[in-house]
Amino acid sequence: TKIQIKQYVQCCSVCQQAKPDRAASPGLLLPLPIPTKPWDMISMDFVEGLPQSSRFNCLLVIVDKRTKFSYFLPLSHPYTATSVAQLFIQQVYKVHGLLGAIVSDRDPVFTSHFWQELFKAGGTQLRLSTANHPQTDGKTERVNQCVETFLRCFMQACPRRWSFWIPLAQFWYNNSHHSAIGMTPFKAMFGYEPRHWGITAENTCSVPVLKSWIEERDTIQELLQQHLNRARQLMKSQADKKRSFRTFEVGDQVYLKLQPYIQTSVAPRENHKLAYKYYGPFPTIAKINEVAYKLQLPPQATIHPMFHASLLRRVLNSGMT
Repeated sequence: TKIQIKQYVQCCSVCQQAKPDRAASPGLLLPLPIPTKPWDMISMDFVEGLPQSSRFNCLLVIVDKRTKFSYFLPLSHPYTATSVAQLFIQQVYKVHGLLGAIVSDRDPVFTSHFWQELFKAGGTQLRLSTANHPQTDGKTERVNQCVETFLRCFMQACPRRWSFWIPLAQFWYNNSHHSAIGMTPFKAMFGYEPRHWGITAENTCSVPVLKSWIEERDTIQELLQQHLNRARQLMKSQADKKRSFRTFEVGDQVYLKLQPYIQTSVAPRENHKLAYKYYGPFPTIAKINEVAYKLQLPPQATIHPMFHASLLRRVLNSGMT
């Protein structure tokens, strides 16, 4: 029958590994939790590939998940976990104290033993992204694009002077209206608008009653929470329109989508161009949340075993209906 033929074709192991997945982006959006206070959760990332400016050639971007207030800190290669930690203490810890959680990708700095033990001693939770899924830290990636656009607009003629413009870039970003919180990050952080050259905070609002109401710190925090909740729901509803639900259970056999020219430690291939798109199958040994899973990879594999659902495909066999 047609049903049996369709089932037989779907269960072909060669087709499951070689053919691309045409389903809508698997795995519904699972936004990060909204912190209850400023600088309880931050995200960190590096901007690489910048030209040499003074003694700097890269940038450390730090974003507060609640107020969206950001720091742009110049760095120079080669940097280490020790030098990044020292810069963090000099610029962030001295102002905001110890953090509750840090969201980051799996850069060698953030996975180093020194970095792990340093923040473990302080009780800070390190939330690393799943392998090959930079969308986990999408907010910081978006801020990276903003600062790169700023520097591109102002430094096209003299790119080697970008480090001198970073303080103004940080001031510009923190004083730009943010749609998610309904105000500027500066105002969300401090409760008032800063003074500019030629522009004072007093003449930025023409209604005195409204101005006095907005400047109340507690009211601003309540408004901020409402804006964040609304933005979070809107982001999830819009993203899920282009996504499909996909979930797995512990013990399920799955194929893993990998870039063959990068992940040679999992299963080497003779030719990368014509290699299977999916590797495996591998058993699922832990369910981290609704969209993240831990797989049992071969002993020689050098990649992290946690993956997003969009990189996984359930193994179909003739015994499944």
